Amino acid sequence: MAAAQDERVETIRIDTALVNIPVIVSDRNDRYVPGLSKSNFRVFQDGVQQSIELFNNDTAPMNVVLALDTSRSTAGVLGKIKKAARKFIKDLSPDDRCMVVTFDNDVEILSELTSDKRVLAKAIDDAEIGADFGTVLQDAVHDAIQRRLRNIKGRKALILLTDGADYGSRISKTQLFERLNESDTVVYPIFYESEMRVRDVFPRRYPDQIGMGRIGRRGGLGRFPGGNFPGRDPGRRNGRMDPRRGGNRPNVEAQQQVSIAFLERLAEVTGGRFFKEKKTDLDEAFRQIVDEMKRQYVLGFYPAEDSAPGTEHKIKVQVDRTGMVVRSKGSYRTQSK
Repeated sequence: MAAAQDERVETIRIDTALVNIPVIVSDRNDRYVPGLSKSNFRVFQDGVQQSIELFNNDTAPMNVVLALDTSRSTAGVLGKIKKAARKFIKDLSPDDRCMVVTFDNDVEILSELTSDKRVLAKAIDDAEIGADFGTVLQDAVHDAIQRRLRNIKGRKALILLTDGADYGSRISKTQLFERLNESDTVVYPIFYESEMRVRDVFPRRYPDQIGMGRIGRRGGLGRFPGGNFPGRDPGRRNGRMDPRRGGNRPNVEAQQQVSIAFLERLAEVTGGRFFKEKKTDLDEAFRQIVDEMKRQYVLGFYPAEDSAPGTEHKIKVQVDRTGMVVRSKGSYRTQSK
């Protein structure tokens, strides 16, 4: 029986021509299959089998960016997030490395990539709710994959704990997904139910200058692109809804659905997994991510021929065991240096 494979169209950046493919193998009951060797895998580019030159099995160390949403809307759940994050750190192997990042109106690096669990625990303890409104979620993802993990080889992932709202990022969704399409970092978004209220997300009085995602500088000021402030609505007049201008109160539930769809897309295009958790279930979400990452394989091959920049190639990963499900990227596109 041929191995099943998720149909994912994905672009991954090529450095020195090596194509890296993170792979998860599970059975039909969604139980991970560890212990496979390089000889168990077949990799095809445009239908032509490739020689696997890089193989990291389930014992290879992990490199993880742990990004915590510390915007105003998460104030009621930050304690739960910290508790679950500390447990996640304890579950890492001695050779695993992690970086702790927070984002609200800025992206703040609380610890560099390290295996020192005491440093990581302190970084988590230092996380605090931002003083200003704003949630530069897209900037945080971009910074993690482009600046923090881009040049690291092997297994790497971004774990993103957030309610999914973005207000104030410099980088657009289109630009972000272009960068994700060049990356081999796997993204694991965890959406948790925050105590988000309309006045938290759309404050009646919003400062004219608020966070624009200045990396590493908490409290930095800037304007939203085009004056598109979260609290500004064409139907508002003097801070109140004016039916004559067609204003409607923001629908928080609808906003959450948009946020969830965005987070699901982050997982889909990177070969990751999306988690929707209540604040009491964060420990279980972390456990599942660690369990999956410890069983992740990384395969690498050198394409037989150089391709012009922008050329898209289909890739397919198979295993030589029946009844297996292979989750991996479905294509890559060559990029110019």
